[in-house]
Amino acid sequence: MTSKTTDTATEAASEATASAVDRDIPASMSSRHHQMYMRFSEPELARIGRFGTLRCYAPGGHLECTGVRTAGMFVILDGTVQINQRDGLGNTRPLTQFTRGDFAAELAAMSGKPSLVDAVAIDHVETLLVTPQELRALIVEEADLGERLIRALILRRVSLIEWGESGPVLIGRPGSRALLHLESFLRSNGEPYRVVDAREDAGAAALIEQYGAAAGDPVAVCPSGAVLVNPTETELARCMGMVDTGERNEIFDVAVVGAGPAGLATAVYAASEGLHVVVLDRRAYGGQAGASARIENYLGFPTGISGAALTGRAHVQAEKFGAELWIPSEVRLLDCERTGPDNVMQIELTDGRRLRVRTVVIASGARYRRPNVPMLPDFEGRGVWYWASAIEARSCANAEVALVGGGNSAGQAAVFLSQHAGKVNMLVRGPGLAATMSRYLIDRIAATPNIELLPHTELVALHKGSCDGLVGVTWQNRQTGVETERNIRNVFLFVGAEPETRWLEGCDVTTDRSGFVRTGAAAVDGPADRLPAALETCVPGVFAVGDVRSGSVKRVGGAIGEGAAVVAQIHEFLAASSASSVAASASAAAVALAPATV
Repeated sequence: MTSKTTDTATEAASEATASAVDRDIPASMSSRHHQMYMRFSEPELARIGRFGTLRCYAPGGHLECTGVRTAGMFVILDGTVQINQRDGLGNTRPLTQFTRGDFAAELAAMSGKPSLVDAVAIDHVETLLVTPQELRALIVEEADLGERLIRALILRRVSLIEWGESGPVLIGRPGSRALLHLESFLRSNGEPYRVVDAREDAGAAALIEQYGAAAGDPVAVCPSGAVLVNPTETELARCMGMVDTGERNEIFDVAVVGAGPAGLATAVYAASEGLHVVVLDRRAYGGQAGASARIENYLGFPTGISGAALTGRAHVQAEKFGAELWIPSEVRLLDCERTGPDNVMQIELTDGRRLRVRTVVIASGARYRRPNVPMLPDFEGRGVWYWASAIEARSCANAEVALVGGGNSAGQAAVFLSQHAGKVNMLVRGPGLAATMSRYLIDRIAATPNIELLPHTELVALHKGSCDGLVGVTWQNRQTGVETERNIRNVFLFVGAEPETRWLEGCDVTTDRSGFVRTGAAAVDGPADRLPAALETCVPGVFAVGDVRSGSVKRVGGAIGEGAAVVAQIHEFLAASSASSVAASASAAAVALAPATV
């Protein structure tokens, strides 16, 4: 395949577009522009050839359409392709142009999810289409190309997030509870979006009026142009095509329930060893760790890494090896009874679908514990937060905040918030932090002048303003009984969590007194014909890892270690099950062939 000579007009258009893009590249990405827009050499194009199929497009033809599931990665062999960002309101912004050796793709290409850009042929275009399955094979088999490709795909997604002109358009009042909730959901899942203030945009205001949205209700315009009024996270996700909603009749080797560090580690190791894996999480990948501003004691990251960055990389890594991540997808129940000739269990989702699985890994973690404070639910998302991300930090810039909790997550949040807030009041019930927090965080907090530690103190009241928002709090010293009232509009709660195991109620998995899942010898009461493996529950083929497991260390490193370790035990179970099935089949065949007796 040879490249034709680009005419002068096309060259001029390409240079103009490239110049415009270079000016608009987010500052954080400018130094990585060459990595984001890497170009394949001629020998590399030859190597990629065995993974793709030739596709040709006439001028004006669409290789990719915003909001439509991508066919994969398009490697340009001839001609010029224009890449544009387009939102649901029809606003279009040129990004760049690709010619021979360039490729049109970002992270969605690995999983076949909807495209976030338009890719349009300017003239006659010849491409090599590498489907998601073949792209994953390319990344694994061609390691040097794969490393550069993964980096480019991640950087392109990051740039789309920072530009904020792809994905859904959220229309509403910035800072409102419902809008912040949707923003947090999208950001937690690494999805770009744009917020439009209806008070400052006549077109947005007209759209709200057209669809009859109530005051304070956000309106979401999906990339397809569909409009949702005050949508739930699941409704927005389905509108965006984040989750495949079709029926799936195949059998999964492993179903991982929960996409925190333990669940993602399980997915990475299981998928990399050839197992068919599906990961289910009702909201976002990362779990509680994903909300950590900075993890500084995780092995291999001496300068620390944010929870979002660590789990975001794990998410990409799991997809790289072929694990399917269904997020958001909520599990209603686990049917542990093995049925049918395949001897499988079933997982029922809240949308009514059922998945057939050979093994299940419980990695559902824990849900945030709510302290007994009057009117607390009234302020959730309107001044009361269970995490501390950049979105919440913006709302408390230079202001005084209260943070409740004394564990590592609380310490990381306090240090992060101290960089934005004027003062952080840290309330802990105990005498200090030594019993519940890592030493490095204790030292960091002590050295931060705008963090004040208040021991023996608990939150006792929240005060509502005229607009129903939080305008003040009261805390009490448990030793002296003295109460303090402050004009504080943001409270961050990190007071521990309870195991997320309600979906296991129909299954005979044993738990400890606090509801955490027991594994290994502790999972059985009294003598048993078979002792479970170390991370296996009392139900054969059902395992538990991470924070949800009784006796786990409740650390990111420990959760990841358990996620890796459980895969070996899954292999052992599957091998034993396969051997039993073969033996049972052989026995049945022998009986069938045996001569009849009188």
